[in-house]
Amino acid sequence: MGLTLIRHDTNIDFVGMRRIAYVVSIAAMLIGLASVAFKGGLSYGIDFAGGAIVQVKFDRPVADATLKQGLSGTDLPGLVVQRFGEGETDYLIRISHTEERADVIRTVVAEALETHIKDATFEIQRLEMVGPKVGEDLKAKAVEALYYSVLLIAIYISGRFEQRWMAAAVMAGALAGGMYVLGMLGVPRVWLVFAALGLTFVLCWKLRLNFALGAIVALVHDVLVTVGVLSLLDKEVDLNIVAALLTLVGYSLNDTIIVYDRIRETLRGHRKEWSYAHIINASINQTLSRTILTGGTTLAVLLVLFVLGGGVIHDFALTMLVGVFVGILSSIFVASPILLAFGEPDEQPEPAPRVGQEGAV
Repeated sequence: MGLTLIRHDTNIDFVGMRRIAYVVSIAAMLIGLASVAFKGGLSYGIDFAGGAIVQVKFDRPVADATLKQGLSGTDLPGLVVQRFGEGETDYLIRISHTEERADVIRTVVAEALETHIKDATFEIQRLEMVGPKVGEDLKAKAVEALYYSVLLIAIYISGRFEQRWMAAAVMAGALAGGMYVLGMLGVPRVWLVFAALGLTFVLCWKLRLNFALGAIVALVHDVLVTVGVLSLLDKEVDLNIVAALLTLVGYSLNDTIIVYDRIRETLRGHRKEWSYAHIINASINQTLSRTILTGGTTLAVLLVLFVLGGGVIHDFALTMLVGVFVGILSSIFVASPILLAFGEPDEQPEPAPRVGQEGAV
């Protein structure tokens, strides 16, 4: 007998709470977007903004003011010094775009520290450089990766839950053609992706791909809320954050698919005697134990990773912690109840019987 945290006959009215959930979700997204707008955009790490980063480790704590004063005469552009990790001996020295080579920057930083900080020894543990053009290209590709993951998810869900592979193929073809035309018109790649995302919403709506539309809304909600929290915490967006967001998209979808699968099964068995709202609510309650158990164990692992993983993986673990928590809530309060707003799906054909089942050929 499997472990059950919550009984399957639990009847919490999640659908009845959907309006409150919508208000809270919209408020969370608006607060995050306001933070991004107020700060003039996201704070990008060296991967996207370009420049150089030098990680220095001292054998004893060094005051921030002492370190900044020691580097003030180096003439390195955009110099920023910040603590790194849990202790007080590791620092990150950030430099905006410069034409100097990596070995020259290393020499300049080392000489400045040796000259002005004589009572502590140090080691340059890491030096990374990214040009501004490479940073812009990485930024565009990161946004594209997020979009294409959402698009492939929409196509899969349309075929899996609504048996409308042809409609999904038409949507994919229309999006490919639309992006090609906009690209020919010279639209920047980042804006091109946002335009394609908007077109994906419209096509899903017009083609009545309700399950796909619900999943996309939930995924966009999860990403926007997570990015908003990162902005509020003044975290820099780099490739680690993008990797965490892509992982989050996959995890959040996994939870949503479990609930959607139960909704589909319940629709086939109780379509005539139960209302659509009751079917959705019963499905959420029946999968609630599984959602809490899998989400709780994932959050426990991420919490350990966040606390003990060290500075290098700290932001990745934080993004996953926030995203997984938001994803658990969205699968219950957003992805499923929002299906009610899109309307009951058309009658779906029964799946073909498998070999060995009664009635199989």
